[in-house]
Amino acid sequence: MQTANVNRLTPYLFLAPAVIVLAVALLYPIGYMIWASFLNWNPSQRIGEAEFVGLRNYMFLLQDGAFRESFFVTIRFAVIVVVLEMCLGVGLAFLLDRKLRGMTVLRTIFILPMMIAPIVVGLMWRYMYHPSVGIFNRTLKSLGLDPVPWLSNGDWAFASIVIADIWQWTPFIFILSLAALQSLPSSAMEAARIDGATGWRLIWHIKLPLMMPVLIVTALLRMIDAFKVLEVILVMTNGGPGLSTEILALRISRTASEFRELGTAAAMSNLLLLLLMLLTLAMFAYTKITEARAARLRARAEKDS
Repeated sequence: MQTANVNRLTPYLFLAPAVIVLAVALLYPIGYMIWASFLNWNPSQRIGEAEFVGLRNYMFLLQDGAFRESFFVTIRFAVIVVVLEMCLGVGLAFLLDRKLRGMTVLRTIFILPMMIAPIVVGLMWRYMYHPSVGIFNRTLKSLGLDPVPWLSNGDWAFASIVIADIWQWTPFIFILSLAALQSLPSSAMEAARIDGATGWRLIWHIKLPLMMPVLIVTALLRMIDAFKVLEVILVMTNGGPGLSTEILALRISRTASEFRELGTAAAMSNLLLLLLMLLTLAMFAYTKITEARAARLRARAEKDS
């Protein structure tokens, strides 16, 4: 009886160190941030000296026009970059899923942008967008066209950070999509070809549904990362001109460091965390539904073969 109890408890004993580390490294900072959001706290105080103000920081944010503007900029930026990156990344995966000479080198070149540090990416694109010596405006001038105010106009600045993010992170989508594509069961592909599915029909009705669980997780990871992007935008535009490129992560950073309102910054962080948690739960629920559909499709294909 004692041996059975020991065997039952052994897995939990091995998991205990990891659970303790997780609680200290993850749950404690989150709890600290939640508590700080109820305080009128500035960097000159210890957290125990800060005044408790309840929900005042949250009420202030709901009425703050600058916060609402940053929130909508963040939503717009995340949706646009993720949709475009998914389309480009999946398309490149289908394009390069073939045996051609030099394909390994080409795939390696495609993933180079995501290996570059975000600060370097921001500096690189900032110089390319320079109004007089940047390569884009120099090219336009050589073609007899007017230069574009890439970083001095709100709409162009937003488009500029979108282009930079797409350039850096489309390879991430490409790698995961290509891995999902190459791991598809050959039996399902053969059965579909026997049934006469070729070209776009094979891609749309067989490959994409089977890849969908991986694509959903990939889109979720990129969506979460797009909400947290900071360095590239900080270097390129610093949130300007105006608030046209100020996403929530940059707003939080400025509120804490420039405005010295740590309680308000903590409240912003909690709202961003809540948004990401809701998004994650929704995506996971959809993933379960898609996985069940893909499993039925695999079973049907294997039965037909």
